[in-house]
Amino acid sequence: MAVTCTGGDRVLTASVSGEVDHHRARRIMEELEQAIDGMAPRQFTLDLSEVSFMDSSGIAVVLRAYRRVKELGGEMVVAHPPAQAAKVLKAAGIERLIRLTE
Repeated sequence: MAVTCTGGDRVLTASVSGEVDHHRARRIMEELEQAIDGMAPRQFTLDLSEVSFMDSSGIAVVLRAYRRVKELGGEMVVAHPPAQAAKVLKAAGIERLIRLTE
């Protein structure tokens, strides 16, 4: 499984592992949307610490999750992106919308 979710009381953490590329992005997004819709979190953390590679498809995954969380009235944080993933996200300007934490 690419996504592992934990949490309760409208606080959700989704940990993504492996590669976030065009081959896996759709499945990852489906899993994230299912978890987000199921819990309607007011606080959502996307933990990328176990991501080994991210391309521009990862930007789409992050933005879709962000939009869905916002639609439900929640806030989102991207936590622990590895250097390569952080570089991709920062190049896209993600940190202007979503807080990135080490």
